[in-house]
Amino acid sequence: MADFKLDKTAFKIRTFEEADAANLFGKDVPYIERLRQAYYLVSQAYGFSMTNQPKLDREYFTCRKLNK
Repeated sequence: MADFKLDKTAFKIRTFEEADAANLFGKDVPYIERLRQAYYLVSQAYGFSMTNQPKLDREYFTCRKLNK
């Protein structure tokens, strides 16, 4: 198996103020925009597109009432 090395040129050391200013999910960004950005990151991580979303397989999920 090949050894993978961290690409140290992709990141740079910042102060807390610089990192906070570069935050894409800051409090000044509207809630709906933060959700859209997070959904995009999830779609990239799991390999599906935003236009062709996977369907929910309802065979795995069930719902029932609790008898009290």
